[in-house]
Amino acid sequence: MSEIPPEPGTPDVVSVERVMKDNYNALVKLLAGRIAVIAILVGVPMALYRAGAPNSFFLVLPFVPAVFLFIFTVYRLWAGVRLVQCQKVLRHYPLRFHTRVVKKGSLWTVYGNVFEMKISTRGEQGLPSMKGINAAGRRRWPEGTENGVWIAGDLAFGGVMVVPGSNAMLFLNPADWDKLAPRREQAGAERIALAEQAGINKKNWRKPVLLWGG
Repeated sequence: MSEIPPEPGTPDVVSVERVMKDNYNALVKLLAGRIAVIAILVGVPMALYRAGAPNSFFLVLPFVPAVFLFIFTVYRLWAGVRLVQCQKVLRHYPLRFHTRVVKKGSLWTVYGNVFEMKISTRGEQGLPSMKGINAAGRRRWPEGTENGVWIAGDLAFGGVMVVPGSNAMLFLNPADWDKLAPRREQAGAERIALAEQAGINKKNWRKPVLLWGG
């Protein structure tokens, strides 16, 4: 879906294709770093053994963290990476600029940090608090949000947040899903159908901590 032109004074409209490319590249870098560490933990002991080092406990020990790091990485990919979900949202909703986003808290989980935030814009009241997770698996809160962010979606259901400049992307869901049930029920057939097409109509995420906070 095409982006809605920004009002005067807002950042240039971001390219959805560029946003997705930057986030896939970020995921590749994250995985490359993990694979490099695993290769070192496995490769160094094997090289020492071939060089004649005795087969001792200390030579085998690095294999243990290597196995756990591999399992942890696979789990992060399965549960935390949400690039496909974000791409689906961006395909159905335009990007709209919101002038302010404030991080209210952060929850550490094994598959990524879950952030709670308040998104607002001039002349608009009653926007719900949201929870989000970095779509590419990063844990840190993205820089540049103090200057406003781009949002695609319907905040009664969820959506995607894109930070101008870095193109960091968070997958969003209402912080209190049940509280917003009346808004979703009154949204109308067109909004509900669009949310269904974008995959944000249910709180059926793989990991409910993003909805319940624990």
